[in-house]
Amino acid sequence: MPTLTDVRVRAAKSAEKVYKLFDQRGLFLLVTPVGGRLWRFRYKRGGAEKLLILGQYPEVSLKRAREKRDDARRLLLDGVIRR
Repeated sequence: MPTLTDVRVRAAKSAEKVYKLFDQRGLFLLVTPVGGRLWRFRYKRGGAEKLLILGQYPEVSLKRAREKRDDARRLLLDGVIRR
């Protein structure tokens, strides 16, 4: 699966509809029609899909979003996050 680069994230422009740029291991960037770029982490828990919001680009960089995703995965595996 292709991973995002900082150049591709910076170049993401708003479009008529919401779209997603996927990274890896559940991390993606949601780009909204008004120009918002939000980091989200998708995971499954008990057979249901769940989402964590990790922050907004550029306040949260690609590197930091990956770190937050990895932290969330650890918390999920340790049973700290139970939603």
